[in-house]
Amino acid sequence: MTTPASSKRVAPRVLIVGAGLSGLMLAILFEKMGDVEYFILERAPAAKPLGSAMSLTPSIQLLFDQLGMGEELKKISLRFPGAKLYDENLKLLGEVVHPKTFQKMGGHILLPRPELFDLLLSKIPTERMQWKKRVLKVDEEDEDNKDQVTITCADGSKYVADMVVGADGVYSSVRQNMYRVMEEQGILPKADKEPLNVGFACMVGVTSAMDPEKYPELKDDFAHFRSVVGGVRHNWGAINMPNNKFAWQFNLQYLDDKEAKRQLFMNSEWGPESNKEMLDEFKELPNPFGGKMADFINETPPELVSRVFLEYKLFKTWYHGRCVLVGDACHKMLPGGGAGAVNAFQDAVILANCLYDVDGKSVSSLQAAFQSYYEQRFEKAKAIYKMSEVMSKVMSGLTWQDRLARWLVMRMPQWVLQRDFEKAAAYRPQAMFLPLVGDKGMIPADPQKPCARYVALQKKAAQAKATAATGSVAV
Repeated sequence: MTTPASSKRVAPRVLIVGAGLSGLMLAILFEKMGDVEYFILERAPAAKPLGSAMSLTPSIQLLFDQLGMGEELKKISLRFPGAKLYDENLKLLGEVVHPKTFQKMGGHILLPRPELFDLLLSKIPTERMQWKKRVLKVDEEDEDNKDQVTITCADGSKYVADMVVGADGVYSSVRQNMYRVMEEQGILPKADKEPLNVGFACMVGVTSAMDPEKYPELKDDFAHFRSVVGGVRHNWGAINMPNNKFAWQFNLQYLDDKEAKRQLFMNSEWGPESNKEMLDEFKELPNPFGGKMADFINETPPELVSRVFLEYKLFKTWYHGRCVLVGDACHKMLPGGGAGAVNAFQDAVILANCLYDVDGKSVSSLQAAFQSYYEQRFEKAKAIYKMSEVMSKVMSGLTWQDRLARWLVMRMPQWVLQRDFEKAAAYRPQAMFLPLVGDKGMIPADPQKPCARYVALQKKAAQAKATAATGSVAV
């Protein structure tokens, strides 16, 4: 399922900085195109997928089906019908249930982030990956490569390409270099100079296989998401995962400015690190699946415990020159609603669609593709960014305003939730340079901008087939 051989063009050479979800998905789409030379530069020394549970909505599951990864995705995931919220004494506060129509489309699925990372990485040839490549400089004015972009890494190595994709997260080196150039030119928007919004410290982990007799929820074919909203500064929760595992999460919220700066200094990426103080604060708390949270912490391999400081911000500038941003590099969202991964994948597929029509390596042709990508994605990302902020406060907020919002949402009429979910579910982009997969049919999908080159190729192939058929009849 790749681009037909007859579709020869002058495709740009691409450097993808960052082997996160958006970068890996973009690489898989390039593999399907078949004519794009690309390489991924990743700062980590080796593949170490970290994180906890994550959800994917129907709006992105069709893309996995289209890429031939749907069945593999199902094997590592569980249905995710909704979430239950408790107070610190494990008294049920309420439940957020996904509407039935949404569930009939496939509904949310929930899966371990490490296993999703492994699935994506398995689709990319090893020769396309370069590890231990921390990007220091992105230069479009290199004397030896004025019509290209040059990347310089911390080890002194250099890479030259026609364009660079910054898929390197919220602390993106590509974005920082891009913004520095724009600042020097006096064209960087004021909003993009402002710091990230303060979020909260978060520690997550995935246990080893647990005993289904002790935790009967492990026997179910769907995920039980149980979140505890308690105390003054923290909340916690857990969810059963495939293969008899649990994912757990601790959030330490509403830090003062001094503590927030200390946390920001300590954290720059997902990664396992010693943080006994924070773990000790949660060990004796009640586990919504029974016992204490220490029962899950003690059964979690140290390499599967990671800590991150969650900020959020929607950047206004997504591209400049030969550089373009995807995923957290241009829109860092809070985890409420599970929007981060979905939007990262949507960025990748829309950018791939736009690049498919690029024939040539000029900066003007690339800029046209980047602008089309931005126009298709910015308002969509903006709406989900706002939703994720609201849902994060509903699911884990501790102020009286958050508690009121949570009370209202859990008592909201089903038709209101149905309307909001359907609006989000209607946006489910696919690769427009590949045959589209059949839709679930429950909610009409939003129309997509077609790839002009693919339409022309299909028309040419149909004409050739008709000519051949006519010729055979004449004989």
